[in-house]
Amino acid sequence: MAAASHDLRFDSGRLCLDLVATGMARPGEGPGERLGSPERLRDWLLGARVVPPGTPLEAVDAGWLGRFHALRHLLHRVVRAEAVDGPERAAEADLEQVNALAAEPPPVPRAVRGADGGLVRAVAGPPDCDALVSLVARDAVELLTDPAVRGLLRQCEGESCTLLYLDTSRGRRRRWCSSEVCGNRERVARHRRRALNGATSGAEATAPDGADVRPPHPANP
Repeated sequence: MAAASHDLRFDSGRLCLDLVATGMARPGEGPGERLGSPERLRDWLLGARVVPPGTPLEAVDAGWLGRFHALRHLLHRVVRAEAVDGPERAAEADLEQVNALAAEPPPVPRAVRGADGGLVRAVAGPPDCDALVSLVARDAVELLTDPAVRGLLRQCEGESCTLLYLDTSRGRRRRWCSSEVCGNRERVARHRRRALNGATSGAEATAPDGADVRPPHPANP
């Protein structure tokens, strides 16, 4: 049974960041691994539109899964070092590895007639793992070498959340990976802090300085 699309895909605004997100979890969620089997990888490749719907993916196996896990770890290191962690820079060996992966030929796209007669995207044949890894690695190269796009890269401000995304919101004021998840958690925490501060202030206002506010002992019989 195919996994729900929201369970596998976090829409970060870039394909390479979508892959990175499959190994991370928001606070309060379960384990961060979303690509735990070849079947899950197959679902992600389709759900993230790495390949068009209907693309034959019977070849996806444990070897593919290991390659995409390795690519995910590599891209996480490189993107964070170059665009998030400030003065740090990605290791040259990591950059060379990304470049080598991107150098492989990606799947050949084709325009074909869909069931309704309109043109839809397809691939020339069943893609191999190298071609799809190259597609994601090329997206990372484009992200890292485009200053305008790289300047939109953000890390979620939610507590303990490290998801990355492109902030294309109006005014560039997006703070969270998801307003419904991390944003809502922050609003709930802020409300609790205000309520606690209000209760503390109220108690201080009721009791004069130095007064003993403990309840009196019962009178002796």
